[in-house]
Amino acid sequence: MDLPERLKWLRNQHGLTQRELAKRAGVSNSLISQIEQAAVNPSVATLKRVLDGFPISMGAFFSLEQRSGRRVFFHADELVKCGSNGVTMWLVGPLDGDRRLALLKECYPPGADTGPDMLSNEAEEAGLVLSGEIEITVGEECRVLKAGDGYYFDTNQPHRFRNPGTEVCELISAATPPTF
Repeated sequence: MDLPERLKWLRNQHGLTQRELAKRAGVSNSLISQIEQAAVNPSVATLKRVLDGFPISMGAFFSLEQRSGRRVFFHADELVKCGSNGVTMWLVGPLDGDRRLALLKECYPPGADTGPDMLSNEAEEAGLVLSGEIEITVGEECRVLKAGDGYYFDTNQPHRFRNPGTEVCELISAATPPTF
């Protein structure tokens, strides 16, 4: 699958219009259209900016699978790497539109967070802190969780994650349906 086809497929998997992706990425919707029509070949910097609208790394973007058959097992180097704001996430399984669950390993370096804006989407999320600590704000509640602690909430409540500690925080999370 070539770059234009891959971008269009990924955008459709996320349920985004060209205009919505352009707004997220901070580019014009005509640029998204031109890339998908192979009318322009984006620079590496431009492509990175567009992919930040999902967010997904270039490596993960170029390793996306479009197959309909389901694989069962995934080696560590086959996990889809994504994230932003210093937060790295690895998705277990392919990034496709028909999955009902997202399982992620997340890594928050000291000071990293999910961004200045509260997140909100239509899913349920649960997680377990493996190491370090993470401050989670859900609605009006805010709590710092340490290794062994867990959380579970409805993600339509505004929420945010931040590592206030001096160590890397690693956690495992699951969301249903996936919200990436």
